[in-house]
Amino acid sequence: MSVLFNSIQQATKWVEQNTDPDVKDLWFMGSIWPVTIVVVMYLYFVLKLGPEFMRYRNPFNIDRIVMIYNAVQVVFSLYLVKEAFRMVWLRDDYRFYCIEKSKDDPELAKQQVFTVWLFLTSKFLDLLDTIFFVLRKKQNQITFLHVYHHTLVITFGWYITNFYPGGQVAFFGTINAFVHVIMYGYYFLTIINPEYKKAWWKKYLTIIQLVQFVITGLHGLITIFEPDCNFPRIIMLFAIPQDIFMFILFWDFYKTAYVKPKKIKQ
Repeated sequence: MSVLFNSIQQATKWVEQNTDPDVKDLWFMGSIWPVTIVVVMYLYFVLKLGPEFMRYRNPFNIDRIVMIYNAVQVVFSLYLVKEAFRMVWLRDDYRFYCIEKSKDDPELAKQQVFTVWLFLTSKFLDLLDTIFFVLRKKQNQITFLHVYHHTLVITFGWYITNFYPGGQVAFFGTINAFVHVIMYGYYFLTIINPEYKKAWWKKYLTIIQLVQFVITGLHGLITIFEPDCNFPRIIMLFAIPQDIFMFILFWDFYKTAYVKPKKIKQ
């Protein structure tokens, strides 16, 4: 037990010492404990406490709350996309194959770091998706893909934001925020008119997510093999396998939900 306690102490101290100084004073940063507590509480609620609490209760009618939540997510994601274009994509020094933290402009670097942190904050907000599923008794939507995706993004997002907030992650962040604009916009429409749940173009939401993983994975490969790039390759070496795994999970969902099995000829 003492060995475990000492290991935890050393890990905690290492995180505190290696936290990027630009984020150390922001919420959830500088210590492993805040994000760990949030993730553990999330998993405990959506997998055990929540379903048990709702077992003998009727679904809560929270459509208005969910509608407002979806609208907030659309606006928040649009803001992140706009800021990414302003601070990264439309700049003269933008390099597709290697985005590094701004060194020549301290004020711009500070803004970039804060936007990365805002993106992480949006991932904490995403956790409400699953909580709403629980309260509305839509347990069938709480799949391994759904829970794993939220858990992975928030833990990996915290790691990047805490130790290297900026650089190449702007590419994934921009695409992911754009996908969220479309996704939460669709969810907003389904609250206003449930018939949109049966819309013919619904499957393209999953296709867009699949394309997202392909694009970000290929972009990560370019970074790994680019010699003139100071972005930590260890981040991409971890991110690319996750991109592949997420693609497999989403592709399996797409086949199950939208690819009709062929009829066996008699």
